[in-house]
Amino acid sequence: MSTETKTTLYEHIKHLHTPRNVNDTHKAEQEASGVNTRVAVTLTKAVGTMWMAYLFTVLALVGLFGLLGWLNPFVFLLATWVSQQFAQLVLLPIIMVGQNVLSRHSELQAEEAFQTTMKSYHDTEQIIEHLNKQDEKILEILTRLDTQQTRPVRAVKKKTEAQG
Repeated sequence: MSTETKTTLYEHIKHLHTPRNVNDTHKAEQEASGVNTRVAVTLTKAVGTMWMAYLFTVLALVGLFGLLGWLNPFVFLLATWVSQQFAQLVLLPIIMVGQNVLSRHSELQAEEAFQTTMKSYHDTEQIIEHLNKQDEKILEILTRLDTQQTRPVRAVKKKTEAQG
């Protein structure tokens, strides 16, 4: 037997991931961002509402009425410019930037979920390994007990056979 006394059957190897609140991380990233990012996020949130959908519907109807000649040609040209130039050339790239910034939150959540799952998997493997070590030790103890219990029976049998 060794001179060292082993106090545990198994040593846990800690997984390096520490859970974090991704909402706080995302909020801090947004607060640290520049004016352009804030404008893009604000416009993206504003354009993504039903009120803006109603406004674009009215703009489309104004364009239709102007095309049919029911409105002043200047109104038609203004509606056409707003829908074709402003909305498509200016607003859409801003919305794309805003979507990228807002999708960062989903990316952070997905990464955190993945890391947490990997930590859980690692911990489960560690638990199974620990249980296997305990099983080995229990079987070793049971084998010793069985050996110790059968020795006296064998000794009595030999003694009885020797006398008989």
